[in-house]
Parts: sequence; C-alpha cells; structure tokens
Amino acid sequence: MLSESERRVINVCDELFEETLLLTESLVRAYSTLGNEREALEIMEAWYRQEGLEVNRVPMRQSILDEMTGNTASIEARYNVMGTLNAASTGAHLVFNGHLDVVPAEPASLWTRAPWEPWRDADWLYGRGAGDMKSGIAAMAMAVKAVRQAGIAIEHPLTLQTVIEEECSGHGALACVKAGHAGDFVLIPEPFGATLVSGQVGVLWFRIGLDGVPAHVLDTSAGSNAIEAIASLFGALKSLETEINAMPRHALYQGMEKPFNLNVGRIEGGDWASSVPAHASLEGRLGFPPDMAVEDVMERVRRCVDEATADLGGGISNLKVDFHGFRSEGVVVDMRHPAIHLLGECHHDLTGEAVTSRP
Repeated sequence: MLSESERRVINVCDELFEETLLLTESLVRAYSTLGNEREALEIMEAWYRQEGLEVNRVPMRQSILDEMTGNTASIEARYNVMGTLNAASTGAHLVFNGHLDVVPAEPASLWTRAPWEPWRDADWLYGRGAGDMKSGIAAMAMAVKAVRQAGIAIEHPLTLQTVIEEECSGHGALACVKAGHAGDFVLIPEPFGATLVSGQVGVLWFRIGLDGVPAHVLDTSAGSNAIEAIASLFGALKSLETEINAMPRHALYQGMEKPFNLNVGRIEGGDWASSVPAHASLEGRLGFPPDMAVEDVMERVRRCVDEATADLGGGISNLKVDFHGFRSEGVVVDMRHPAIHLLGECHHDLTGEAVTSRP
C-alpha cells in the first residue's frame, strides 16, 4: 500500500506529465546520431542546472576507448553529462543511467513525417529516439524532480547520467565508471515496460574485408569478384550462429529458441558498375552467452572465416577480420540483491502486482 508521501509523489508525477513529454520532444528534435550528440547533451545540462543539480561533464578519453575497441567516432570535444545531488554524502549511491544517442533513421522516405520532428497521435508520441530512450531519460529526470517537489528530502547521493555511444560501443557509460562515477545500484529505464531485465547477452561487432582482382566487364573471368567472395561468407557465419546457440546455456535462456543472434548489418564493395569489384567488406554483430569470454567469441569468428577461405575462389587476397564498436561480455543480474527486492516492493505497492523479469 502506498504511504501518504508516496501518494504525494505520484500526484506530482501526474502534474509533471506534460513537462515530461515536452522534455522528451526537445530531445527528439536533437537528432543525436553518432558524433552529433552535442545539442541533446546541452538540453540535459541546462535541465540539470535549472533543477539545481551539480553538473559534470565526463569526457570521452582515448585511453578508455582503446582499452576495449578503439574509436568509433572522433572523441575530440565529445563528452557525457551528469547531474548529481549530495555528492559528499556517505549513504548508498543510486545512479540513473540513460543514453542520448540514436541509430540513424534512414531511409527517411519510409517515415510519414520527418523522424527528428516529434508528433503526438492519441496516446502515442512518435519520433526517432522517443522510446529508445529519450522518454526514459525524461522519466528518470522528472522522477527526481517529483520527489523533491513533493517535499521529500533526498539525502543519499544520487546521480543522473546521460551518456553517448550506447548504440555502438557502451563507451559513454564506461567513461563515467572509469572516471569514478559508479554507484551502489544503477537503474536504466530502457523501453521494456514495467519489467526487469535480468540478464544481457554478450555482444561483438566485427568487420571482414578482402580484395579481389579487377577486370573489365567484357571478360569477367579475368578477375575475381570481391563482392561475390564476401557474400559467400554468409553461410559460414550463419553456421557459427547455429553453433553458439547449440551450446549449453545459462538457465535464463533455456526456454528461448535462438537467443544469440547474428546480424550482417552493412556490406559494401566495388567502385564501378562495369568493373569486377576489387574490394568488399561487411560488418556484423554477433550475440553470445553471458558466461562466454569475449576473447573466445573473437577467436571463433576468426576461425570461422579462416575455414571458409578455401571456398572464396582464386585471386582473393588480403582477407582481414577486425573488431570495432561493441565488444562486451554478457551479464546476469543478481535478482536477490536488496535493491531488487526494494524495487519489487515499490512496483507491487504501485500496481498491486508482482514485478516480472525477462532475460
């Protein structure tokens, strides 16, 4: 059952709902694709200052990025922004973390309206990043405002982290942790509804490149088609996906048919329609179990490509596999943690139902 103070907070949340939507819309207008996050960061920094929070910018440092994958975008003048309350307190430290970056909304022609212009339709707010996860950022920010506006003192340290590069590497959150801004418990309001995510698969991004032999279209047999060669690797990569899904799994994933997915998300090659292409590359993402080391998965990808080399045909050379962007092992959340128990109690008091979880 909700206490009187909790009811006051809920009432203030209702009062702040329109303001929450307006903040979300402002963030959607800041079309924060990779390397273009500054406007969204400035919106949140201004909001933190308006609400009297201590503001810190956490830079994206080259040394931190090199530790995992190397750069995914220029780090010059790029940063994360945080708003903090009670930084000097010795109490348990709660962190809210949300990412401001979005995946490009191309092709824009498939949208009925410009994806960076938010619009409302009945009970829905549309626009790139509205769900994932600018509404989550607005919700966590307004939750803190609602508690304070309801007259309830926040005495423990509390940090609102708004980070970049979640969609491609996780370097934004990593930079915050490496700079000493970790907490005792972190809540990430990603768009999964009122459900706890109890585990996360590991993720590895990879890039494969190779060279062929150029030739004029009048005699294609004189060359070696790099695009055809790179496309022939699809079958080997799909076999690797099947192999990983056939391995013994953590209990979280026992009931899922194929939890660890391969996606070939980008392919390019050639430079002229009437020339046999002399170069091609593909980029992909591979999921793997949370108890598997990332180095193991990297070796499996290398071995997969090496074993497929014999089928690429003559003239193919300079085959190279490298890893960029995400390189992160999976994690399983301790559902017995006291903070999880407290969160479950709050959920039950608010909804009358037990909190559910999903991997």
